[in-house]
Parts: sequence; C-alpha cells; structure tokens
Amino acid sequence: MLKPLYDRTMALADHPKALWCLAAVAFVESSVFPIPPDVLMIPMILARPSRAWLVALVALVASVAGGVLGYAIGSFFYESIGQPVLEAMGKGGAMAEFNTRFNDFGFWAVLGAGITPFPYKVITIMSGWTGMPLGTFIATSILARALRFFIVAGLLWQFGAPVRDFIERRLGLVFTAFVVILFGGFLMVRFI
Repeated sequence: MLKPLYDRTMALADHPKALWCLAAVAFVESSVFPIPPDVLMIPMILARPSRAWLVALVALVASVAGGVLGYAIGSFFYESIGQPVLEAMGKGGAMAEFNTRFNDFGFWAVLGAGITPFPYKVITIMSGWTGMPLGTFIATSILARALRFFIVAGLLWQFGAPVRDFIERRLGLVFTAFVVILFGGFLMVRFI
C-alpha cells in the first residue's frame, strides 16, 4: 500500500514546481500548518542529491518568512487566530504563566523548536504574543532552521543512495517511525 504512494512522492519530488511546493509548505508550517517540510524536503533531496543545498535554502527562507507571519499572528491577531491554533495544540490554558517565563528563555525556546520535531509554529506565535524582540526572533530562527535543514540536506547529500535504498527496502518501518516522531512532537506540545 505504501509503495505506490512512495513512488508517487519521489516522482513529484523531481517535478519542476517541487521547490515552489516546498516553499509553500515550509512557509505555512511555521505559522499554522501541522505537517513539517521534511515530508517534501527528504524525497526531493533523495530524488536529486545535486540540489540538496538549494532545497535546504528554499526551506530555510520560506520557513523563516512563515515564522515572521507566525510572530505577526501572535503580536496582532493572537485572540482571533493565534489562540485557537495554540488551543488546538493543547496550549491554551497555560498561556499567562508561560508568557512570563517565555522571554527569559526565548532564544533557547526558538532555537530548540527550530531544530527539533517540536512544532515551530507554537514558538513563532508565542514569540509575537509575548513581545520577544523581533530581531532576536529572526536571528534565532535563521540559526535554528539553517541547522535543521542544512544538516538534513548534508546527511542526505552524503549518504543519499544508502538512505534511499534503506527507505525503499524498509518502507513500512520508515513510515511508522516518521508517524511516531510526528505524533511525539505533538505530544510534547501538550505536556510541556
């Protein structure tokens, strides 16, 4: 069942408009969308390893731009947009207490969320809502997202053929691991 979906994803990853799709997903993932850009980025790099750095750069720029949108949602539209998004992720009740502590550790929060599977959109909205300095937010977002996307790109560029072979031979295991990591990130949001 997964093999035809995998083959289709790999074919789409080499499509001429794949970079635009990646940019759109990376942009909206940083503010409202629950699916990380890695879903597109990894197959794109596996399909064409020579474009690994370009793919990472597109994901970085779009993700940081989307992060600025998330920051704006938190700053200007928290009650109408930001709060419902955060409540959907189980973070609505602890907002006042979190607001006080967030800016004390804001750099580390943005860095941690930008690198890990923790949903980055939560931190982008929180950064705007708590009034984190925009310059700090942008600089930290660039650092965090660059680390995340360029490390993934570098690993896939270096070890792409064996990784692709591993994925194709153990597709069910890889899919299960991805789903567990994705849901683990959402569970982290609920309990942190």
